[in-house]
Amino acid sequence: MGEIVQMQFSTVDYVIFALLLVASAGIGLFYAFYGGRQRTTQEFLMADRSMSLLPVSLSLLASFQSAVSILGEPSEVYTFGTQYWFLGCSYFLGLLIPAHIFIPIFYRLRLSSAYEYLELRFNKTVRICGTVTFIFQMVIYMGVVLYAPALALNVVTGFDLWGAVLAMGLVCTLYTALGGLKAVMWTDVFQTMVMFVGQLAVIIVGASQAGGIGEVWRKATNGSRISGLDLNPDPTERHTFWTLGVGGIFMMLALYGVNQAQVQRYLSARSEKEAVMSCYVVFPCQQIVLCLGCLMGLVMFARYGEDSPLDKGYVKTNDQMVLYFVMDVFRDLPGLPGLFVACLFSGALSTISSAFNSLATVTMEDLIKPYFPNMTEAKATLMSKGLALSYGLVCLAMAYLASLMGSVLQAALSIFGMVGGPLLGLFCLGIFFPWANSIGALVGLFTGLAMAFWIGIGSMMMRMSASTAAPLLNTTALPLFENMTTAVMTTLVQPRPTGVEALYSLSYMWYSAHNSTTVVLVGLIVSFLTGPMKEKELTPGTVFPVLGTLLFFLPERYREKLCCVTPLTPKPKEISTQPYLMAKKDSNGAAHCKEDSVASSSPPTTQTVQETSL
Repeated sequence: MGEIVQMQFSTVDYVIFALLLVASAGIGLFYAFYGGRQRTTQEFLMADRSMSLLPVSLSLLASFQSAVSILGEPSEVYTFGTQYWFLGCSYFLGLLIPAHIFIPIFYRLRLSSAYEYLELRFNKTVRICGTVTFIFQMVIYMGVVLYAPALALNVVTGFDLWGAVLAMGLVCTLYTALGGLKAVMWTDVFQTMVMFVGQLAVIIVGASQAGGIGEVWRKATNGSRISGLDLNPDPTERHTFWTLGVGGIFMMLALYGVNQAQVQRYLSARSEKEAVMSCYVVFPCQQIVLCLGCLMGLVMFARYGEDSPLDKGYVKTNDQMVLYFVMDVFRDLPGLPGLFVACLFSGALSTISSAFNSLATVTMEDLIKPYFPNMTEAKATLMSKGLALSYGLVCLAMAYLASLMGSVLQAALSIFGMVGGPLLGLFCLGIFFPWANSIGALVGLFTGLAMAFWIGIGSMMMRMSASTAAPLLNTTALPLFENMTTAVMTTLVQPRPTGVEALYSLSYMWYSAHNSTTVVLVGLIVSFLTGPMKEKELTPGTVFPVLGTLLFFLPERYREKLCCVTPLTPKPKEISTQPYLMAKKDSNGAAHCKEDSVASSSPPTTQTVQETSL
């Protein structure tokens, strides 16, 4: 590609980027003053449980379709080929299971925070531990997702780094703190459209410059970038069908099943049916997004071949390569680089605003309301807005810390992946295993977290020592790609690891599966040793009745000990439906919010009320 070209934004590019920020802020202001008023916590945190299918679906898609994945997926495919596309196979079960198991349970219990479930199922201690773990997970990630795209933009185009960080952080804080969940979800819809248009523009222009899609495919095939089905069962292999298609299911469950940012969107839907349908709508959208990322990577390969901008020293990391490619393709087309950067920052804005809102919700519902049950609705709403604003400022502080981290950015992403798996395991323990008790849940969670950090940190240390020992080895810094749970790992060309090293070499795609399984197994063993829960001790509607069906071959006395003799009798069905019917009769926000806080602070009372109503 010859000598380095100094990439610069034109005035039109700056205008398009500014329009994105203005439009996002405008939606927030509309819902703050006209569209929803945000006078109650139900309006501010839950969008008054009135959202239709379209905003719920696109917001689910946008929440974790971050700038990290827009930058990372194409460079992953450019470097390693299309094997990554097989992640799409995990989307089917990864969305079907939440649709038919997690959503009905959460929706019928009329929760505001996913962690309220943990108190209803176990006790308040488990709930607080789950909440604190989630807050730690999201705060660590927020700064990274704000700083990483701004840094890539700064390196490639000279775009002012802290100007971009502050503009994004402040606009995002403004519309989240003023407009609440309704503003977050409608800006997600707008930002999703911008993301699609930006990526499509790059693919269309890039492919036409390369001689058409047929020529792109031919060059990719000749360059061995079109991958076949790799059925290698080795869990230390970074990407195979099994790591992506099966390990990816657990990654998707951690995101779409139990993550507060997504659960909140399900619970904001007008009806349970629309919440379930949103998962079905997200499925083809996720496939389209994945295909766009893969196509962009192939178009990049058709343009540069094996002679990448990274090898030439035009950029420092894979994450900057996509932006360099976009600026290169759009060099003579003013306005289009601005469109792609708007696309990139739309991904960042949608992810960060989801984080702000979900963090404000769990802090309010799990850490404040239970201890101040008599707080007035006006004061609770004002405090929720203050929390959203505070988390916005925390995000800016985390972005500054991310700038000091340097290479530790990858560690921050890895931490996010490490925490997602144990939280998934904690919810699965409660939902699928009736005899699991609170002691088992706590010991399981802490064991899962300890295991996750042990493997994650051990893996990073092993790679660092290997790269120090062999500096001439070609170690490619992998992209920060696809969804927040990816704990990004590099694969070195080295002998097959054994013993503990084999555990450290586990593909990052198996992290969620390994860590959630650890929580479930340890939780079940500890529950048996400390006295399993009895069926009569369970809060109605908190367990999904799958064990009774799976263990049909056992004698009834054993099934009774496992607390799964009567999984699908009319009584539990009535109980699980009751909160939903009550909610339909009383959905005026303030009154329901007070009822929620009472229920969440005293699960036995909830159970008693439900049983009495029967």
